[in-house]
Amino acid sequence: MDIRQLRYFLILAEEGQVSRAAKKLNMSQPPLSQQLRLMEEELGTTLLERKRNGKSMELTEAGRVLYEKAKDMLQYFEDSLLEVKETGEGIKGTLSVGSVLAYMSYLPDKINSFKKKYPSVSFKIFAGDPYEISNYLENQDIELAIVHLPVEMKGLSSLNLGQVPNVFVVPEDWDSFTSKDRVHLKDIENIPLLLVHREKGPGIYEEIIEEFKKREIQLNILCECHDVNVLLSLVAAGVGASIVPKSAVSPNILKGVKVLDIIDSSIQSNIALVFRQDRYLSKTAKHFIELF
Repeated sequence: MDIRQLRYFLILAEEGQVSRAAKKLNMSQPPLSQQLRLMEEELGTTLLERKRNGKSMELTEAGRVLYEKAKDMLQYFEDSLLEVKETGEGIKGTLSVGSVLAYMSYLPDKINSFKKKYPSVSFKIFAGDPYEISNYLENQDIELAIVHLPVEMKGLSSLNLGQVPNVFVVPEDWDSFTSKDRVHLKDIENIPLLLVHREKGPGIYEEIIEEFKKREIQLNILCECHDVNVLLSLVAAGVGASIVPKSAVSPNILKGVKVLDIIDSSIQSNIALVFRQDRYLSKTAKHFIELF
């Protein structure tokens, strides 16, 4: 059994059909089926069996064991090749970085600085809510991510980037806030709010609810959304106000909003750059981390 066969097997297992797997691998079906048979003969067991409909396939118990092992082996193999290649070639290629939408402002200056020093490197940027970014890390789509601590995913190393306060964002034409540059939590009572609410797990939404509850201040939640950019666009359109991390708002880019500091809020977002401990970290990623 070789690396090529393991790749074939992984695609077969993930696609569930020989036809789909062959299309993804850009090869015809008979050779792919033959490779599966050779693997099963070598191991002396069935790895994939057809479902009752005769078209789809599913992993047997032995197939599930091989699938998990094969993923680890292939990742180790690819990481090893990358390490050897980088030893000879230096800093080049593509660096995949993810960020929670509210903290994307951390990246532009770092990317510009990095490109000046390493012009042969290109970037692939993944943005999303904390759940999506964790999935990107889990699936090894990205090497590095900027997130809000704590992170539910285990096995991560982190570099603390500091704390970010929350700010109150209102439509620019709201007269009651024209002359103000900061507010108390009590000033936000009963104002229609648009809040960031992540799809899974606790986050800033729960922290805001808890803080207002402790202060016995009434909240008027008009809208919830996991995408902070959508909420800020709604604020700019005059729909309501929002409470977001200060890093999420760039008045020079987003027009139509006014940003006010919250004097008595205790909520701070702990920001960190994280990466997996169990994966080889490319030389490119290591040099990018040095910028923070």
